[in-house]
Amino acid sequence: MTSRISPLLTDRKQLLAALGRTDQADMVVIGGGATGLGVALDAAARGLSVVLLEAKDFAKGTSSRATKLVHGGVRYLAQGNISLVREALHERSALLRNAPHLAAPLAFVMPSYKCWETPFYGVGLKAYDALAGKDGLGATRFLGTRQVKELLPGVSDNGLKGGVMYWDGQFDDARLALALARTAARQSALVANYCPVTQLLYENNKIAGVQCIDSETGQTFTIRSQCVVNATGVWVDDLRNQDANHQGQASESLVSPSQGVHLVVDRDFLPSNHALLIPKTADGRVLFAVPWLGKVILGTTDTPRHDLALEPTPFDSEVDFILSEAGKYLAKKPTRSDVKSIWVGLRPLVKASSSQGSTKKLSREHTILTSESGLVTVTGGKWTTYRSMAEDVVQQCLAQGLISGTAHSVTKNLRLVGAPKDNRSRNLHVHADLNTYGSESAWVQSLEGAETELLPGLTEAMVRFAVRYEYARTVEDVLARRSRWLFLDTFAAQQASERVAQILQEEGIEQPGLSDFVSLCQQYSFS
Repeated sequence: MTSRISPLLTDRKQLLAALGRTDQADMVVIGGGATGLGVALDAAARGLSVVLLEAKDFAKGTSSRATKLVHGGVRYLAQGNISLVREALHERSALLRNAPHLAAPLAFVMPSYKCWETPFYGVGLKAYDALAGKDGLGATRFLGTRQVKELLPGVSDNGLKGGVMYWDGQFDDARLALALARTAARQSALVANYCPVTQLLYENNKIAGVQCIDSETGQTFTIRSQCVVNATGVWVDDLRNQDANHQGQASESLVSPSQGVHLVVDRDFLPSNHALLIPKTADGRVLFAVPWLGKVILGTTDTPRHDLALEPTPFDSEVDFILSEAGKYLAKKPTRSDVKSIWVGLRPLVKASSSQGSTKKLSREHTILTSESGLVTVTGGKWTTYRSMAEDVVQQCLAQGLISGTAHSVTKNLRLVGAPKDNRSRNLHVHADLNTYGSESAWVQSLEGAETELLPGLTEAMVRFAVRYEYARTVEDVLARRSRWLFLDTFAAQQASERVAQILQEEGIEQPGLSDFVSLCQQYSFS
């Protein structure tokens, strides 16, 4: 086992200096999304030396574009995938326990417009409760028409017959990813964003490490390790192809990407702390209306997509579908002019050789493969099960002799950076505030600009904290993932972007990427 690498480093110059001193690690993880960060944390918490390298920013891809739900998966229960649902329900409990400042229970109301729907779905959701067992968040309730209208003001009452209420959870995905990165760093992992891997290294046709480059300075680094984990989400096949080409082999694609579109509207479309769930829309998909950070998220689609754009855009048919379906169930019907932000995530669904047609039928369960050279690839799964996925990856690396160390994972009860001692869950229905930072809120408040608010829930001090202690390097990092304003209200985010860029420059970042962010805002709006 290689000696631990370094104490917590967030200053960019110090981080790169540490990377330059690190020529050997027990494990190199490629990819700074939910899965890669989870793997890095699990391995580092076992005492292994770990380097994680992310080409862009942490959670830049799919991991910041989820539906913000921590859930067992009602849809998978309907498909009969009991084991996946049970695992996810238990992982839901662990996530809520370990990051109460970033995740909280959320009640869902499923309105019924046909007489059979309440008993039919209610019985299924009672089974959902039973699978959760002691990890349940609340009992499923059958509701009358009046109760549904009280819990969901703004729901259409045309033909309403009653409904069912059940419990799941919601979270702030990008900030949870950031908490994973910072917690891994506290466990002495070296985590670096904007450091793409440029080459896999081999000795005797076996994986021996990686070369990477700092995107800002062009400085290159070589990290030796016989354990390299490919956790690049929908892009895992790129590294798998490189590895196969080195072996003189062909590589079949592992991932069949699915695109999920989300539209954000003002809270007055659904002025409630409860989420709306429609279990079966016109084409058999699930529709959500989720209160989140002072807005309402409408979504999501599940559309096959074959190009792997870093910033995927929605198809017009997807936007029309969400607006049309939402309009059937909301008294106030949303239109394109009501949309404050639109964002798209690519799900890394594991390809099944026998699968035909829609990606809705492909597996959300994760897959771990080890190539002949020893490259370990993990993909699939979902945010809720990131921790168990990570544990499985490290266990497989141990079983195959790629690393040595303890076989016991400690992350099930490992609280993340910022978790408050009182375990009080944050209210994720309202705009972000200091509660976002949990136990670090006083630290944030002590910085310059704590009383100067740029947007609701975003102060100058928070921007400085993002640069100094949260790895932020660009305006986009701050307004998309340290705060979530790009995902909430694109126009508001753009209005604040110039001052954010100035603060980044005051903090020593010469190129904060203001023009790039303004261009990005156009992709997140219909204007």
